Amino acid sequence: MRSPFQTSFAAVFTNEVMLNAKRVAPYLLMAFFASNAVLWWGWGPAVESGWATNSDFYIYRNMGGFSFILGLPIFTGIIVGDAVVRDFRLRVDPLIFSKPVGRGSYLLGKFLGNFFVLVCCQSVFAITLFVLQWVPFSKMVVLPVRIVPYFKHFFIVVVISHLSLAAIYFAAGTLTRSAKVVHGLAASFYPAYVAYQLLWLKHLPRIFAVFFDPLGANLGAGGVTKDPWRQSADVLNKTVVSYSLSQIVNRAWLIIASALLLLIVYFRFRIDPVEATAEPLTKLTLAEAPARVAYTAPSTALIDLPVEVAAEHDRIPLPTVSRTAGPSATLSKIFAALSVEFRLLRAERGLLVLIPLAVILSFFSVPFSGIPVEVSYSVTAATNTANTLLLFLACVIVFYTGEAMHRDRELKLEPVLWSMPAPNSVLLLSKFLALTLLGLSLVLIAALTTLLAQSYRGLTPVDLSAYVLINGVVVVPSIVFITSLSVALNVLLRNKYLTYVLAVSMGAALSYLYSTGYHHWSYNPLLYRLWNYADVLSLPILAQRFYCLALAVLCLALAHVFFERR
Repeated sequence: MRSPFQTSFAAVFTNEVMLNAKRVAPYLLMAFFASNAVLWWGWGPAVESGWATNSDFYIYRNMGGFSFILGLPIFTGIIVGDAVVRDFRLRVDPLIFSKPVGRGSYLLGKFLGNFFVLVCCQSVFAITLFVLQWVPFSKMVVLPVRIVPYFKHFFIVVVISHLSLAAIYFAAGTLTRSAKVVHGLAASFYPAYVAYQLLWLKHLPRIFAVFFDPLGANLGAGGVTKDPWRQSADVLNKTVVSYSLSQIVNRAWLIIASALLLLIVYFRFRIDPVEATAEPLTKLTLAEAPARVAYTAPSTALIDLPVEVAAEHDRIPLPTVSRTAGPSATLSKIFAALSVEFRLLRAERGLLVLIPLAVILSFFSVPFSGIPVEVSYSVTAATNTANTLLLFLACVIVFYTGEAMHRDRELKLEPVLWSMPAPNSVLLLSKFLALTLLGLSLVLIAALTTLLAQSYRGLTPVDLSAYVLINGVVVVPSIVFITSLSVALNVLLRNKYLTYVLAVSMGAALSYLYSTGYHHWSYNPLLYRLWNYADVLSLPILAQRFYCLALAVLCLALAHVFFERR
């Protein structure tokens, strides 16, 4: 028989997992991590350098890069940091604590439930690399199938590092009850960590640099030098990565520090709301009686009826009734529905992740040195940003479209919305335009970041026309097509999770076809590996762009025809 602590802990843990399963952010992270695992596997340095993609060294290298770059500590803050803050913000804390739930079971269930969801999202990266061992790829070195290295390095390098970060964010959010504090800590992580490395750890002896590194960037591994490019591929493929005593101690003290931090949260946590220590004095005044008049019945007895006379400033004029049909009225309805969609998108916490991630991807797409380029540095930077950003934007649009298309039904507002005197085109186009403009805004942010990064690194001259042409001809039509296809799939399948599975499967299948040389324009509307800057304004490329836009119009037409509301 389970104890009350175990029962309440299991209830809180299960509730947190189920709540995260209904949010779009975990599925977006899974798709993003899996797609990057495919890119790192097939288009990373392994093929060019002759490294085995399932060697101990390459698995360890990928897990380290994933933990620092793609694991993105900001994701940890978004998922784990405001787990307790959410209950107090929604004011469901009295309902929760009216049940037999103790502080320990509540806090531990909240933390482990959200951290479990985070680890499940991150494990998709390792699982994808593990499955890719059976996928053939030309010029790739593959050793016999391995299992243990994937899970060993994932747990040591990724899980333990993010456990300590999750404990810090959870403590900050729980004790301050402010999501802004958590987001501020997550946003300042990279500057603080880089300064910590350069100003202190870099000047310590090796053993202390390893011991005091919270994220494990200085862990290294037995048998691998700091510069693997100087070793032959055969040596690296045969290397067995092992961890020294100092590295194991580093991982152990991070686990102990996380437990101590959670213990401090347990002792400092209060159920009552955070209030000021001294409340201001309240001054009570009596309100004046409303003005009254006596009404006299003209034909019967005199009856004094009190009639309240509204003050002049309380009188509200009735709105002017205008036409509800016609093109101008429909356009006004689209703008009104679009403003509502923007407010709902602004309330999504995932937007706090999208903007920094777009900035980071754009920043790293600019060459770090004056390497030889074919046309100009602007063309190279804009091309790299476009290729990197399209995959990221595809994941964002697919998952946010599913959330927008099914949000009304999940909140049980669909009957109210469908009773409005608005045509189906308004309901569909407002969501389509909102997601399209979201994608275009991320493209604009990425382009500005790339421009600033290029200027900062001295890779001049900066050619604005290259950014305009590449984004205008390649990226913008692709975003329109992806959004319209996502809307059509959600309307036809009528289930967002089924749409997610189908979209991810289609993306994986097409990526495999493109990587093996099958990338004809008829089933490659994003023009993957079919364009270069010299031909971006040529007639074949422009014709293929019109073909992409025609597919988008067809998808919207299908969505309008098969829309459930009649």
